[in-house]
Amino acid sequence: MSAQRSLEIIRQALLLEKRGKTFYSKVAEHTQHSAVSEFFSVMAAEEQEHIELLLKHYKSLKEAGNFVAEVNEDPLKTASEVVNTEIVAQITGADYESAAISAAIHMEERAIKVYSERAESAVDVEEKKLYTWLAGWERSHLHQLLEIDRIVTERIWTDNNYWPF
Repeated sequence: MSAQRSLEIIRQALLLEKRGKTFYSKVAEHTQHSAVSEFFSVMAAEEQEHIELLLKHYKSLKEAGNFVAEVNEDPLKTASEVVNTEIVAQITGADYESAAISAAIHMEERAIKVYSERAESAVDVEEKKLYTWLAGWERSHLHQLLEIDRIVTERIWTDNNYWPF
């Protein structure tokens, strides 16, 4: 693949990450709940790390014609490391925060798809590592969000005596 096409893909990835960072920052800013604000602030900070890494790769590819050999942090965090009872207690099914969780799930699924497809088609070893790493981070985010959504949904069903079985 041409360097120009790789640069275009990085620009698209940067846009995904910037949108995610902005979204997470706004949710953190607008929520009335401290644990939820902290959770989304961490998500925004992680998106900023992705932006900085992508910018390094973009600069290296544009100036030197190759990807940076720099992806060493283990991205995978389990939902149990991040999701706590305080976050879940502060989110109810119809609240702003619950809608934000749902929207974030869709954003993370899209990012995983983009990064996984790029990792699979990449020929350059460092490019493949970059997109595999990013897909892993986004999977970690997705698992955290899905766990919050699952717990909140179960709580709503229990509170309303709605279990279909």
